[in-house]
Amino acid sequence: MSEAVTSIRLAGVGGQGILVASEVLCDVLLACGHDVKKSEIHGMAQRGGTVNSDVRFGKKVYSPVIPHGEVDVLVAFEQMEALRYLPSVKEGGVVVINDQRILPSAVASGKAEYPEDVVARVAQRAGTVVSVDALSLAKSAGSQRSVNVCLLGALSRFIAVEESVWEAMLTERFREKGLAANLKAFALGRSAE
Repeated sequence: MSEAVTSIRLAGVGGQGILVASEVLCDVLLACGHDVKKSEIHGMAQRGGTVNSDVRFGKKVYSPVIPHGEVDVLVAFEQMEALRYLPSVKEGGVVVINDQRILPSAVASGKAEYPEDVVARVAQRAGTVVSVDALSLAKSAGSQRSVNVCLLGALSRFIAVEESVWEAMLTERFREKGLAANLKAFALGRSAE
């Protein structure tokens, strides 16, 4: 294991399964022997507000707080959240973006416009940008609720963990309900270009 600490931020809108995704991510990293710290911000999650979860791992992690500009990987469950948290990503970092747009109330009411060039703006700062149509992939896997697991699949390409460990933790988490759809969504996300 490296002495370095890796910092991951999962960000989206309430109801997208961000907290479940961060729990699975932590389980995977703990199963690999990493020291893991996690923090969450729920905001107005029940009203469609922003939700994020920060996960830091390595040989020894002293705090769950990610210093500004030090996010190694940002997983944006919604396009606008990629822009909101882009300044937190280190120069040359990785950004995984769900293609889905969830219109904020100001945009839905016509008081503001949704930016058209999200991926291009993100690419100006990030070293690697992966744009995933996670909703379509999750639907094809059998459950639109598996968007979060699809995005974990896309994230998994940037973390040195065997796919079998991810599958074992997903099986443990979802064995009661939705296991087949979640395993398929993970595989589709992992292979998304």
